[in-house]
Amino acid sequence: MIKRERYIQRIRPFIGTELIKVLTGIRRSGKSVMLELIKEELREQGISDTQFITFNFESLANAKYCTSDALYKELDKRVSDISEKSYLFFDEIQEVDGWEKCINSARMDFDCDIYITGSNAKLLSGELATYLGGRYVEFLIYPFSFEEYLECRKQDQTLLSIPDEFKNYIDLGGMPFLTNLYGDRTASLQYLRDLYNSVILKDVVKRNNIRDVDLLERIITYVLANVGHTFSARGISNYFKSENRRVAPETILNYIKACCDAYLFFKLSREDIAGKKILSVNEKYYIVDHGIREAVYGGTTRNMDQLLENIVCMELIRRGYTVTIGKVMDKEVDFVAQSGNEKIYVQVAYLLSSQDTVEREFRAYDAIRDNYPKYVISMDDYDMSRDGIKHRNIRDFLLAEKWD
Repeated sequence: MIKRERYIQRIRPFIGTELIKVLTGIRRSGKSVMLELIKEELREQGISDTQFITFNFESLANAKYCTSDALYKELDKRVSDISEKSYLFFDEIQEVDGWEKCINSARMDFDCDIYITGSNAKLLSGELATYLGGRYVEFLIYPFSFEEYLECRKQDQTLLSIPDEFKNYIDLGGMPFLTNLYGDRTASLQYLRDLYNSVILKDVVKRNNIRDVDLLERIITYVLANVGHTFSARGISNYFKSENRRVAPETILNYIKACCDAYLFFKLSREDIAGKKILSVNEKYYIVDHGIREAVYGGTTRNMDQLLENIVCMELIRRGYTVTIGKVMDKEVDFVAQSGNEKIYVQVAYLLSSQDTVEREFRAYDAIRDNYPKYVISMDDYDMSRDGIKHRNIRDFLLAEKWD
């Protein structure tokens, strides 16, 4: 188990406060482990295990507590046996019917510190926001970054060179459990396919009452094929029409949103850099983990530009940046990433193998006159930085402590 210090640093200031800590993210991204890491942090602060109360609602052992009344009664009983502050941990809380009322009551009635996890963005979009407005803080947990993947691999005596480990990361992605299957590609792909099916069934189909599962899978396949490419719901609708299947653009958008709510896809809007406004057309979608795309769609190494772009996009999001697609005049910048007063621009290419490619990637910045850092990221090892624009090998970029 690795510490995942980037997350702990964000959570640490809120430990012990009355704010409810909500950990969200795709299934199996490590939310349960994060609860254990938080417990470790509490132990280091002198908190005893006797003050911890934990429920994992994926376990049948807790099925009898899957209503708000039953859970509250059990909490009342257990908290009364603790003379000091209680620390409450609820894993996959969305399995409890009416859980929002229970959590809010616990916050008001007990001397406690509350942590919950869930696998759907709707966790915070309904009753919880109504009951707790301003009384919770959310942390989105992602699959392993390349840095975390390496940290985990270093615990194994078979660690390869950084370039070779990156090839493995490119191939299968960063879902944490895969470290237990290292070296077995067939088993890894099977795990990723089963994980995908679980997400689709439990967090998309079931939670959104989707009846046409075949249509959903066709839409997902289309999005997977077009990761990092602009497209519209009407364009997908026309594509299906050419296959003699009529689907309204609104239905397509609803299905894609359901996948975003399950943290399978992330939508990036386009930004007019000169006009400083968000454009409402031709968004791009990226998948939370490129290994899932390989397992479900396959052949990602044939689309290396898309794959590397996806990896960089998720790294920017993982580090807390707000990310958009930049448009300036007739050119496009892959990513505009902003966090507070910090901003960086990022272009991603597979290889700068020709002068035409070099010109295309670097000249995307020609019309941007500000002094924020501008990067071109590729697999090349030779530094081609020029005119104040920084060229970085993708491995070095992903492993950098910070970008400036």
